[in-house]
Amino acid sequence: MSKRLTLVLGGARSGKSTYAEQMAAQNGGDVLYIATATASDDEMATRIQAHRAQRPANWRTLEAPTAVGDAFCASGANPDVVVLDCLTLLTNNVLFTEPEPIAKETAEAALGEEIDALLAAYDGSQAEWIVVSNEVGLGLVPPYPLGRIYRDALGRANQRLAAVADAVLFMVAGLPMKVK
Repeated sequence: MSKRLTLVLGGARSGKSTYAEQMAAQNGGDVLYIATATASDDEMATRIQAHRAQRPANWRTLEAPTAVGDAFCASGANPDVVVLDCLTLLTNNVLFTEPEPIAKETAEAALGEEIDALLAAYDGSQAEWIVVSNEVGLGLVPPYPLGRIYRDALGRANQRLAAVADAVLFMVAGLPMKVK
């Protein structure tokens, strides 16, 4: 494996996670799956369980709803491949820990710190990283302030990762389109 950062973007149910997992499996070696989802209700708990069940048994999982970079570094893991699924939920988790009403500047600063730590963890590792995130810029402008703040913060985070990524893929109906 060689150090590489791939950003896999797409809409909901576009095949991002499945494709990222296929990439990791094809690359072989020791895989660490960083899961950012939290089971906030029964439906989400079912989704998390389904994701766990579909991953190979030999993959290790690090559950980190926030502070992903710090959690990775503290884990002492030295995998060949890291799959981070997903930046979308990580953004949600970071923003919803902030007191309401959240200001745009506060949201972007909090997520910026999260991205700084994530990139520092990537820089300090020799692993191939595959980061999954939703592309939220193709839909309607959310009709409420928090939705717009969330969309803008995630869009900027995606841009930061895309700028440093070796490859950026955009998933459409389960098919990858090479962006970078």
